[in-house]
Amino acid sequence: MLTKTKTFFNEVKVELQKASWPWDPKEKGFKKYKELSDSTVVVIIAMVLLGGYVALFDFILVNVVHFFTRIH
Repeated sequence: MLTKTKTFFNEVKVELQKASWPWDPKEKGFKKYKELSDSTVVVIIAMVLLGGYVALFDFILVNVVHFFTRIH
């Protein structure tokens, strides 16, 4: 049981070393995470744009449905 666990963690270590991480280990400080912070900014901007699109589309549909279902 112990050897299987040890083998598992050794394999995990090898696979993690093969992975491409979103930071540069040679850099120091905030510059180290340049790619990570850039990706985060892109995701936040995409979320805001998509949220705005959904809100606008919802506003339009609510008004169209309200227009056609209005009782005089």
